[in-house]
Amino acid sequence: MRIVFMGTAQFAVPAMQRLIDTYGEIVGIVTQPDRPKGRGKKVMPPPVKELAQSMDIPVFQPLKIKDPEAIEYIASWQPDLIITAAYGQIIPPPLLKLPHAGCINIHASLLPKYRGAAPIQRCLMNGENKTGITTMYMDEGLDTGDILLQQEVTIHEDTTYGELHDLLAAAGADLIIDTIEQLKEGTLKRIKQNDQEATYAEMIKKSDEIINWQDQAASIINQIRALDPQPGASTILGEQNLKIFKGKITQESVTGQPGEIIGFSPVGFIVKTGNLGIEILELQKPGKKRINTVEFLKGHHLKTGTILGKQV
Repeated sequence: MRIVFMGTAQFAVPAMQRLIDTYGEIVGIVTQPDRPKGRGKKVMPPPVKELAQSMDIPVFQPLKIKDPEAIEYIASWQPDLIITAAYGQIIPPPLLKLPHAGCINIHASLLPKYRGAAPIQRCLMNGENKTGITTMYMDEGLDTGDILLQQEVTIHEDTTYGELHDLLAAAGADLIIDTIEQLKEGTLKRIKQNDQEATYAEMIKKSDEIINWQDQAASIINQIRALDPQPGASTILGEQNLKIFKGKITQESVTGQPGEIIGFSPVGFIVKTGNLGIEILELQKPGKKRINTVEFLKGHHLKTGTILGKQV
């Protein structure tokens, strides 16, 4: 079976590697163009391209996948099946119709929940205790195609985005192989999505990173872990932006205004939220490494009554 793989982000790498290990060859890789990354804005290849080049697999990086020239180029590979995972562009109808076995996507949620660009972050922000991976036939809608296989993954109360990302990427690598094997055997079933149960996971915006200390403590903790390790939940201390990466809810009754530092512990400082307090355990200054709060406090003499989230 001639497989073309379309992916860009690190999430797609385990699935691509598993396809190569299992079937021996991918006839071509389609990924996003190289782009500037990091503080130095150095132009870097996508993770999928790096793996492809290490294995001498042809790579195609169209700026717009819908361009006729791009579709014609992919058609020249004569794919029987196209697999997509975290590619980053909408697949146009002519490309969906190209392979006789169809186009199958690996999506990081239990569809129809969390259709869209940021399913992992949004399910964590919403305090979900489970999510999963779905393989689906692609259609012209946004993650609206028929469900093929699903695998559930448990979310623990301290699970971070980075941890859940890696769990789901590994699960997706397993599930796509099961999907292809059932496709080859003729046992693969299609399940229509129930649009009435659908939810949308919109892309993370800058505003999603800012901690609103008037929110409930549980909501803030969910925000912090949903943005760990990237891009990080942020607040302001004086005139400096801080990213908060780890915290713990204090269950005792607390007084003060939201955002106020109301006390200290052996491992951190405690901030009042809309209801309880949050003990801040790990943070990061701009341009510096993330560190535990004990190390941070050695160079910063914070006082109770200091308000986070307001520029001085």
